[in-house]
Amino acid sequence: MKTVAFYTLGCKVNQYETEAVTELFSDEGYEIVPFTEKADIYIVNTCSVTSMSDRKSRQIIRRAKKTNPQSIIAVMGCYSQTAPNEVLDIDGVNLVLGTKDKGSILNLVKAIDFESKLNAVTDIRDNHTYEDLTVKRTHDRTRAYIKIQDGCSQFCSYCIIPYARGPVRSRCEKDVIDEITTLAEAGYKEIILTGIHVASYGKDLGNTSLEELLKKADVIDGIERIRLSSIEPMTLNHEFVEKVKACKKLCPHFHISLQSGCDATLKRMNRHYTTAQFEEVVTGLRKAFTDCAITTDIMTGFAGETEEEFKETLDFVNRIAFADAHVFQYSQRRGTPAARKPDQVSPKIKEQRSKAVIDAVSKSRDTFQKTQTGKTVDVLFETVDDGIYEGKTANYITVHAEYDKDICGKFKSVLLKESKNGIMYGKIVD
Repeated sequence: MKTVAFYTLGCKVNQYETEAVTELFSDEGYEIVPFTEKADIYIVNTCSVTSMSDRKSRQIIRRAKKTNPQSIIAVMGCYSQTAPNEVLDIDGVNLVLGTKDKGSILNLVKAIDFESKLNAVTDIRDNHTYEDLTVKRTHDRTRAYIKIQDGCSQFCSYCIIPYARGPVRSRCEKDVIDEITTLAEAGYKEIILTGIHVASYGKDLGNTSLEELLKKADVIDGIERIRLSSIEPMTLNHEFVEKVKACKKLCPHFHISLQSGCDATLKRMNRHYTTAQFEEVVTGLRKAFTDCAITTDIMTGFAGETEEEFKETLDFVNRIAFADAHVFQYSQRRGTPAARKPDQVSPKIKEQRSKAVIDAVSKSRDTFQKTQTGKTVDVLFETVDDGIYEGKTANYITVHAEYDKDICGKFKSVLLKESKNGIMYGKIVD
């Protein structure tokens, strides 16, 4: 029996695709082993969202070849798609596959050996067909990511992803519902609908929409929570909220991509909303969903960002009072319009601004969690360490609680007692 090991970099879509490819090899009789062990085949699913992602991908590839010099190294994903020859030139790489035709990787691997050099990357720009990959099981036994679309047609000025993933392609609604049903029957309690640009789901199909999909998923027996991965703000308008607020399983947690709290910066980013529109969306969500948690992504030091523009962002972050945020520094991405701008911000200033936003978000996170203190809520517990169980509330607060029985994969009512460093500590009451 041949052995195969996988390593995934980047987003939840990549993780989903790795799970799907893992099933292809497992169903064919291959033994799946940890990436740190000696394997006959190593498959690296790469990310290219930043230049650091590219570098990390190269490091992982070289690590695999060092573990077993006679192994087959297959590389797929966004980095492969945008720089296939660069990837193939890495010592030890035998097969390069991009973000298209990932389902063919099994047959391609069978056809090569550790001395081969095969570039199987094809043009993604005119691809309008969703590649059907399915997942019947995942490593996480409590929640499952379900990919509902691929591609992005937004072309934000800093982002390489539209070039790496191609245009929007939505998955057939029936296939999504069938996969959710299969996972529910396998015991999964929570699903997260994910994609490269989830907000665009259904727009290319013409016979469904994200809200229609949510309503159909809401009535599937066994699933008790439904989440959305990161979503564009203008999708969550009043009309959308009115259609989905009756969904009993939709979690009151929305991760809405902000990037900047300054309108001038948003315009240079080619983001298609204003701060006023973003704030209106947040207000509507908080009105429609009790204890609604709003989280976000915030970029500091974007090309041309002045001190005054940054102050606008910081003031906006303080006003919105996010429940949490992913704060990161702008990184020039070769091939994007923003990377060619002459007025780049220095690394030192990027770091200072990032720290200021992180401090502001930490305060608003603690404030939000304190509003939850004293409430009894349902928590889906996922892991345990030395008798301390960890799980999530519906509004995505991490909770720690002691218990003397195995409750992984189960819901328990928990009295939230105190918040410390982003974690709520509670007492199980049922």
